[in-house]
Amino acid sequence: METDTLLLATGSINVDPQHYGANSGSAEHGHPDNGSPGFGTRSPNSVGDNESCPVKGGDEALYMQQAVVFIEDAIHYRSINHRVDASSLRLHRWYYSRLCQWGLGLAIAVVLLLAFVEQPSSLSTSSDPRYRLPPWEPPCGLTEGIEALCLLVFTLDLAVKSYLIGWEEFRKSKWLMGYTVVITASIIDWMLSISMECDEKLRVRRLLRPFFLLQNSSLMKKTLKCIKRTLPEIASVILLLALHLCLFTMIGMLLFAKTDEPERNGEWGLYFRNLPQAITSLLVLLTTANNPDVMIPAYTLNRAYSIFFITFSVFGTYFLMNLLTAIIYNQFRGYLMMSVQTSILRRRLGIRAAFQVLRCQGTRAAVIEQVRVDTVLEVMYKVNMKSYYRAAIIKEVQQRASDVHMDHKAFGTLFEQLDKDRVKEHPSPPQYNYTCLQKIQLIFSHYYTTLAGNAVALANVICICTILVLNAEKSTAERNDYYLEVINCCFIFWYLLEMSLKLLAFGLRGYLSYRNNIFDGFLTILLMVLQITILINYSVPFSKWQPISHAMSLWDMVRLINLLIVFRFLRIIPDIKLMNLVASTLLDLVKNLRAFAGILVVVFYVFAVFGIWLFEGAIKPPTTMSIISNSTIENITSNYTTTCGTYEQLEYWPNNFDDFAAAIILLYNVMVVNNWQAFMDAYSRYTTEWAKVYFVCWWLTSSVMWVNLFVALILENFIYKWDRSHSCSVTDMEKTRYETSVQLMFKEHIEEPTEEELLRQLQQHPHLHIHCTVDT
Repeated sequence: METDTLLLATGSINVDPQHYGANSGSAEHGHPDNGSPGFGTRSPNSVGDNESCPVKGGDEALYMQQAVVFIEDAIHYRSINHRVDASSLRLHRWYYSRLCQWGLGLAIAVVLLLAFVEQPSSLSTSSDPRYRLPPWEPPCGLTEGIEALCLLVFTLDLAVKSYLIGWEEFRKSKWLMGYTVVITASIIDWMLSISMECDEKLRVRRLLRPFFLLQNSSLMKKTLKCIKRTLPEIASVILLLALHLCLFTMIGMLLFAKTDEPERNGEWGLYFRNLPQAITSLLVLLTTANNPDVMIPAYTLNRAYSIFFITFSVFGTYFLMNLLTAIIYNQFRGYLMMSVQTSILRRRLGIRAAFQVLRCQGTRAAVIEQVRVDTVLEVMYKVNMKSYYRAAIIKEVQQRASDVHMDHKAFGTLFEQLDKDRVKEHPSPPQYNYTCLQKIQLIFSHYYTTLAGNAVALANVICICTILVLNAEKSTAERNDYYLEVINCCFIFWYLLEMSLKLLAFGLRGYLSYRNNIFDGFLTILLMVLQITILINYSVPFSKWQPISHAMSLWDMVRLINLLIVFRFLRIIPDIKLMNLVASTLLDLVKNLRAFAGILVVVFYVFAVFGIWLFEGAIKPPTTMSIISNSTIENITSNYTTTCGTYEQLEYWPNNFDDFAAAIILLYNVMVVNNWQAFMDAYSRYTTEWAKVYFVCWWLTSSVMWVNLFVALILENFIYKWDRSHSCSVTDMEKTRYETSVQLMFKEHIEEPTEEELLRQLQQHPHLHIHCTVDT
């Protein structure tokens, strides 16, 4: 078999041309390929036969296509271990196109949202069982039909992924194997639902749906892997926390044991009657949710008892819980950096693979280990990537046009643009010939004009606050909206004038290049439209305004305008450096840390489904609250209690597990840990004491672990932003905008892969069959 040897600075690469030729399909030509159709087998004598790549026309087009796909894989940190024949590459690009990925994302969103519509339906105005009307229940087959379409999309997704990577790689992927199992189980459960006419008590596939969200995000899978590796360290601190809790529980039960004096048994009766109650009381105190209620009976008798509760809180809440935060931050950050290291390796590997296949564009390039500059330029025009990155890379390529060829180091340097922060530069302002326009442009493009506009916005807000204070106790008929409306007219006129002059100073493109100008301009136009509407409907003189005769009263219109004016005051954020830094950090968290929020959605989803299975309809309030005063508590329910601070006394009836939406809200309330003991106590009374296990598990998962992880990521993102803006002034931050990602946050701590490591990875490619040997 004819082969070609590609010489490297650090070794040699042997490329089997059969894997690149136009006639490389093994299914058509009978070449076995271990489950990888489209590629032939390697001859044992294929090393060192030749020192040039095949230069057929079809081969050159294929090499170009391979390089384009490898670069796109590198941009998105995707694995390059997929088929590389022409038809598979077309399928690969189609699969990762924006349309297909948005379609897959839509299917995942739809299948997750079905939980809000399926029985028990969340389609009711209130979740309070006392006032809730019977919700609309979809007919059998409606949600099932939608779910069938989504499962079909997931099946096609699995089929395409499996084909692209080949059987050998498929067997190595635990996520794809799990994907197969989940789809199969979901289809079986769906068929059971149809056969039972949608009357089944349990839908197991509902619990499996979050898997579709997890497997579709590589960063989400990395995050989950990091959490799994962090669990041993977290478990050690939780064990210490459990020891602390058990020790103080024993001490508390000894201190507050039952005595023969009933007046001294208050603490025992309310919080330390038995072991489960004592542990629960101190566990809730660990979250400070029942402080100082838990110590009041004992503290009333003797102030020295406060030492017990303060010691418990100081060691548990302030030492151990904060130590847990520190450990989670440190360990999770370390494992996340390892995952980011893998992503960086994928990017460098994709770029190096693109270089290797581009070398086969000509024999001279193949021998001297270089690629043509014009070939690189042609490839970059075909790569699907963000325009600003393409422009930066093409600019770098054009600067090397005089060199004709470039080596692998120069080729890799081009793509360092992908690892840099994106800096948004604003367009140049328009040039005016008239002196008057030039002066206006100079004044209204100056930073002090923005400060003056902020001062006017502040004055507007102060006026609104003053009038609201004066009218706070007045009825609608007593209010005089005349002065407020006149003030609003004046300020809105100023806002409109300011926006027009800024458009004149910056030009339309320059004005829209500032995010705060877009925000400011949109609200100004909206305010102007509302003001014109008021003037048309409530014409001059103001005394003839008759709010009652209109669909929307004048007071409601003025309130809407005032809301927009107050909201518009947020324009000051970009002009205060620290505030701008905090706001940009939050925006980056929303845009780039979606993987972490996605896992939180998965956890909420799973616990909500379990909650519905365990506690649906467990708490039923009295039909009318007057029954309580006319009947004994025992006649209503043995579990009902009107004790202060309980679920019933606080009227927490809307917080229940009767439908999916209500379950989500209840879980959120428990995550916040304010009065979470009321929910735990109620469900343990109405069901069983084991219900506490569910709530404690949710508290540990959401409040202890996940909130601490989120705090750690906020810190990391803020520190990254602070380091890059520390030397910038407010005007500099206004002129440029930095956009970051998880990979960029840890860029300084990442080690670049070595040449030997890249060659070794290329050698292991299951379909490209590039074999590398490193010279010594």
